[in-house]
Amino acid sequence: MTTVRLDPATRAALERLAERRGQTRSEVIRDAIGRLAGEEREGGLSAFDRLRPFVGIADSGGRQLSRETGRRFRELLEQKRHARRPG
Repeated sequence: MTTVRLDPATRAALERLAERRGQTRSEVIRDAIGRLAGEEREGGLSAFDRLRPFVGIADSGGRQLSRETGRRFRELLEQKRHARRPG
């Protein structure tokens, strides 16, 4: 058995997680350690590397959503800015 000392905020977070997940505090801690160990085994993969298997699997129906994204994003920001201005 191992004893862990937690500050009040971490203890409260642990309690919330255990309640929300329907687990004991020990189970939450074991899961967290398992996840950290898994990340280290993976060599600390970036978010992109973890999501790589999912990139390109959705079909937009020919809408070419990845084209001119910078221009479209800028237009959306301008529309929002104009909508906020008092008229």
